[in-house]
Amino acid sequence: MGITGAQLTTLMVHLGWLSILLLVGKLIRARVRVLQRLFLPASIIAGFLGLLLGPYILGATGVQLIPEEMLGTWASLPGVLINVVFACLFLGLAIPKIATIWKEGGPQFCYGWTVGMGQYIVGVGISYAILGPLFGVPAFFGTLLEIGFSGGHGTAAGMREAFEQLGFEAGADLGLMSATVGIISAVVFGMVMVNLAARKGYTQIITSPDKIPEETMRGLVPVEKRQPTGHMTVSPDALEPLAFHGAVVGAAIIIGWYVLTGIKSLSAGMEPDLFRSFPLFPLAMMGGLLIQIVATRVGVATYFDRKTFNRILGLSLDFLVVSAIASIKLDVFLAYFWPFLILMVAGLAWIIFATWFIAPRMLPDAWFERGITEYGMQTGVTAMGLLLLRVSDPQFETPAAKAFGFKQILYEPFMGGGFITAAAPILIATYGVDESLLVGAASILLVLGISWVSGWLGKKGRIRERDW
Repeated sequence: MGITGAQLTTLMVHLGWLSILLLVGKLIRARVRVLQRLFLPASIIAGFLGLLLGPYILGATGVQLIPEEMLGTWASLPGVLINVVFACLFLGLAIPKIATIWKEGGPQFCYGWTVGMGQYIVGVGISYAILGPLFGVPAFFGTLLEIGFSGGHGTAAGMREAFEQLGFEAGADLGLMSATVGIISAVVFGMVMVNLAARKGYTQIITSPDKIPEETMRGLVPVEKRQPTGHMTVSPDALEPLAFHGAVVGAAIIIGWYVLTGIKSLSAGMEPDLFRSFPLFPLAMMGGLLIQIVATRVGVATYFDRKTFNRILGLSLDFLVVSAIASIKLDVFLAYFWPFLILMVAGLAWIIFATWFIAPRMLPDAWFERGITEYGMQTGVTAMGLLLLRVSDPQFETPAAKAFGFKQILYEPFMGGGFITAAAPILIATYGVDESLLVGAASILLVLGISWVSGWLGKKGRIRERDW
């Protein structure tokens, strides 16, 4: 049975109220100075506003302004919207040769892999050795660290079915809370580290991060600084350009869906069936990459406007984040408060340690700018990493932005929402902790070996020398 007109109208109304939350969140960000200093996105503020108005806070007083039906709709949105986000990742992006990617982004990739896989080693290790015996959580509880921090709200929501199949229904909600903790940690501790690095002379460009443009603080761009959000590559007389790009995103998702359906059919009789609960979003990303490669080969990639795909991605991500936070089940979070808190503290300590003590020894130049970008991405999202880079390198004069961009091409298919992120809880539950930790540790040793052979490892990064 299809969706009725009344159901579609209800969905539209629920999206309308979500839109109002976003507008109010934007208004609060533009008015409240402390939130500007924290660089909290309007979607995060709106999400917390929705959480406040929901059943667990205001509802506890007997006044619940958001109906349960609406919360149910919002809770379903992130798992769908994450497919749009990942389908857009490579569309409209010129894919350079592997040799170029490795030359420019190799050191960043090796460092990023060490930090990202280290989240699994720390998270799963502490869950297996401490949290499991004390609080009875499964070993794959530790994957919430990378899923939430590096993956983000969409990845956490996309993992809901996988956690349910593993008998851990709280996983998706805890993943959403992990993502929320991560993105707040990205801006709060990130800005502290930028200030500290500038004062210690570790930054290549700035000596003080105090002079941040007002439009960056308030999030409102003045008329003289406004830029177009995209380019029309097809004529609106034939097809609306936004509709054209949206259709390409839809095609990428369909490719991923058919691939996933085929894989699930082939693996249905296998024991164990590793793909029974595998999410769609990594394959939607591969669908987008496949379309981009084919379009480049046949000469039509020039009609793909990266800015327009970024707007589609951003639209989906903002609605994803506000709906994800607003629909978090706080009772689930409170039930796992202590193991969750210990996991978050341990994970954050690892990433901060990596930024200050590993980055200078793995990144050959502009180590702090590169390291703080990675910190923002590994705790929040890619946009947070680039925001922290813009604060420490306002005009992108160091090689950090370019290196990070090339690194993401190699990194995203696997970690931060890629195949390893999606499969990790399933693999740990299927094959055990020891084997999983050994494979993770071996991969870190491999990239460290590559860094050493390539001459990147072991030389502490130079300070205030333009060596690029």
